Amino acid sequence: MFIDSAKITIKAGDGGNGKVSFHREKFVASGGPDGGDGGRGGNIVFQVDDNLSTLADFRYKRKYVAKNGEDGMQKRCYGRKADDLIIRVPRGTLLKDAATGRIVADLSTNEPQTIAKGGRGGWGNTHFATATRQTPRFAKAGMPGESMELSMELKLLADVGLVGYPNVGKSTLVSVVSEAKPTIANYHFTTITPVLGVVRMGEGKSFVIADIPGLIEGAGEGAGLGHQFLRHVERCRMLVHIVDIAGSEGRDPKQDFLTINAELKKFNSDLAERPMIVAGNKCDLATDEQIEDFKNYVEGLGYEFFPIMAAIRYQVDPLLNKISEMLSKLPPVRQFEPDPAPLVSAEEIGLNEVKVTKEDGVFVVEGEWLIPVINSVNFDDYESLQYFQRVLINSGVIEALRDAGVEEGDTVSIYDIEFDFME
Repeated sequence: MFIDSAKITIKAGDGGNGKVSFHREKFVASGGPDGGDGGRGGNIVFQVDDNLSTLADFRYKRKYVAKNGEDGMQKRCYGRKADDLIIRVPRGTLLKDAATGRIVADLSTNEPQTIAKGGRGGWGNTHFATATRQTPRFAKAGMPGESMELSMELKLLADVGLVGYPNVGKSTLVSVVSEAKPTIANYHFTTITPVLGVVRMGEGKSFVIADIPGLIEGAGEGAGLGHQFLRHVERCRMLVHIVDIAGSEGRDPKQDFLTINAELKKFNSDLAERPMIVAGNKCDLATDEQIEDFKNYVEGLGYEFFPIMAAIRYQVDPLLNKISEMLSKLPPVRQFEPDPAPLVSAEEIGLNEVKVTKEDGVFVVEGEWLIPVINSVNFDDYESLQYFQRVLINSGVIEALRDAGVEEGDTVSIYDIEFDFME
């Protein structure tokens, strides 16, 4: 099954927590804190794999989570950094932020790309020792890894895209100019997946040709199969429009030509500007007058015309030579530039944002950033409580409580941690 789109969720690993530990050694009094830092969480890395040709695997597994970093250990030993999670995708895969549509990465080269970074490891209690606080009994929790929902699109990498109505000979042409073996039969929509073939033009010269199936009138709005595969035309450096010049199925070749061009333009206006040449197939079934009339028509529109009989490779070589000549002057296969991540302030991303509500006389404080702070506090230790109090003051939580009307003696709850408010 050819699958060229999918949606997945990725989550980089969380950083390991810092360690609360004190040096213990015979004949060494008051060894002091020696808790190590936590290890960094694993990154999510995407890597091109040319052994893959579809996104089918991502229809069955939709969530990818990297491992967390190890917690710090005693004797100032750092926790181990988690291994990166490598996700292999076919060449030409485009990653987008599912929420905003922002292009995150274009996997068209062999360079691995880190899409979600693992969280930093937390500090051990060694970092919190000062001249006045020599036995800190708290450490810092690791930071959470990045996560996001991605939409994936496979846009095949081909130099030349063959477009045209079904059953005009696109697959036949691919089969005679390359080693690709598409299914060929005398009925519409025989080809239901894009087919790539390598055309070799001599020593060190070749190009990739793609048969784009299913284009009919209305393809841009979803008719036929074309709407599924039009995305693959976007990367092509040039197009070859194949027309049944004999009108063997009762259609007008001129109208076919205009219809397919209109569908390409509807899907992406840039495709209307893509270099194109026209191949009139099945010329053995057409009269000389039909061939001459269609040739004059397309040349009048500014396109070069090549009459061919793909099945017996008649006049196919002049067409290939022209394609090779044009490709030598065209820029390389298009790569999509990632969109920059939006620049937002700490307030916009809710870094220190808190929500204070009053429920049954209790002031409830909520804010996701508070969770790792709470996890790092030892509530049985006075110095650790002082650290927690300073965080609440400096981050504006105390001010938010006052704005909500808290008074001395009222109960405050922060994620199941309850205490009486004291001025």
